[in-house]
Amino acid sequence: MEEAKRTEWSGKSRGGGFGHAFFVFLIRHCGIRSAYLFLALVCCYFIPFAPRATAAVWDYYRRRHRYGRLRAAAALYRHYYRFGQTLIDRVAIRAGMGDCYDFRFDNYDAFMELLRRGSGVVMIGAHVGCWEAGSRFFSQYEGRLNVVMYDAEWARIREAVERHADMRNYRIIPVNGPSLDVVLKIKVALNGGEPVCFQGDRFLSDEHTLTARFMGAEARFPEGPFLLAAKLQTPVVFYFAVREARRRYRFLFTIVDTDEHPTSKELLDRYVGALEGVLDHYPEQWYNFYKFWA
Repeated sequence: MEEAKRTEWSGKSRGGGFGHAFFVFLIRHCGIRSAYLFLALVCCYFIPFAPRATAAVWDYYRRRHRYGRLRAAAALYRHYYRFGQTLIDRVAIRAGMGDCYDFRFDNYDAFMELLRRGSGVVMIGAHVGCWEAGSRFFSQYEGRLNVVMYDAEWARIREAVERHADMRNYRIIPVNGPSLDVVLKIKVALNGGEPVCFQGDRFLSDEHTLTARFMGAEARFPEGPFLLAAKLQTPVVFYFAVREARRRYRFLFTIVDTDEHPTSKELLDRYVGALEGVLDHYPEQWYNFYKFWA
């Protein structure tokens, strides 16, 4: 197979305000299961009509997981379906339907103890599963949980969702503005003993990146989360929220040993190892729909 050219993420997520609002309406009036059923049809649409995303997912299974053509084709459909399920679940949970789900935690007590120290925590996650499903369990940190985010459409989608669902219980630090302002907001939050969350698997340009071997090939990752954590010498936690059968979400917390003050590259290497471990078990829940490898 000819090597595919890498395509940078555009800063926009799949879907728009109308699509999100429609699923909110469907969940509210027809139930979660009806939304899942309609999703099965939507996936059939996206496979041919989102060619770049489909090509990226196909490449992911064929090159990184070494799937044969038939297995990759089946995984491609499941990939879209799992992604749609997480969007539906996110809306349902925020709309007060959390009792319809089962939540399990790995290393949660140690993670909460780290938060209670009040020294600030850098949390680095990935576009795996539905990280937002866990925000309801940080009730004692409501309004103090900070999420660093860049999404060119986040305001429009948020308006469509929050018209029908409860307001989110975390603050967004948008990276749309000047970089110095972003760094100052992050530092203020950490100095105030607040957790600051990053996604460590997505960036907009090659200018501020680090390289690591990921799933058998060299890949670039955003430098910012790892550099800030190394420079500020704050506690670091890798956080992943994965979806399992029967509407169960499992939250995975890996507390990084920072006593020896690891460099940004050393933190990245540990993060990549943790992310690979998750994707070995949940390959269909990595939602970067663009060519990630160089």
